[in-house]
Amino acid sequence: MSCTPSIEQRLIYQDADLLVLDKPAGVLSVPGRGPDKQDCMSARVQARWPEALTVHRLDMATSGLLIMARHPHSQRQLSQAFEARQIHKHYVAVVRGQLQADATGQGLIDLALTVDWPRRPLQKVDPVHGKPSQTRWQILEHAQGTTRLLLQPLSGRTHQLRVHLQAIGHPIVGDALYGNEADRRAPRLLLHASALMLAHPISGLSLHFESPPPF
Repeated sequence: MSCTPSIEQRLIYQDADLLVLDKPAGVLSVPGRGPDKQDCMSARVQARWPEALTVHRLDMATSGLLIMARHPHSQRQLSQAFEARQIHKHYVAVVRGQLQADATGQGLIDLALTVDWPRRPLQKVDPVHGKPSQTRWQILEHAQGTTRLLLQPLSGRTHQLRVHLQAIGHPIVGDALYGNEADRRAPRLLLHASALMLAHPISGLSLHFESPPPF
C-alpha cells in the first residue's frame, strides 16, 4: 500500500473560486517537455478538480503553498494580483554558513538577474542586462554550519531566492543547481513556500495561509 499523501490530503483550502495546496518537493508544478515529465501538481489536481487552472509555479525542488483557480475569471484576477505584487509570499530556507546581520537580524539582497544562456535554465547576477530583483531575509536561527531564514521575494524572477543566496555566499542546502557537490547528492532542496497573503479574487476578503516546513 502506498503511503504517498493523496491530493485531497495536500489540500489546504478550497472554495468555488480557488484551491490552495501544499506541493511536495520533487514534483513539477506544470507538465514539462517529454512523456516522462507529464506527472505534475496541476495534472494531479485536475484529476480531482477538472476545472482547475494554473496561476503560478514553484520550482520542482521547492515544496509549499501553491494556488490554482477554479474558473477563468478567478485565474485572471489572481494572475493580475501576482503581476502587481499584491500577493505576498514567505519562504523558509536553510542556507550554508553563518549569515550575519545587524541588530535587527534582517537584510535585503538587491541584485539584478538574467538567464545564463550557455547554461540555461540556470540564472545569474547581471548588473548591466539583468532585471531588478530584490529579496528580504530575516534570520530565524543559527545551527552548526547553517542558518535558517525567512525569505520574502519582492520580485518574481526565475530561481530568484536560490541565485540571490548563492550570490552572497550562502547557497540553500540541497540546491543541486547552485550548490556544491554535497548539495547535488542531497535528498532535497531546503526551500519551502510557507505563507501566502492575498485578497480573495472574487470577494476581496483577506486570506492568509501557512504551511510549516517539513525540515
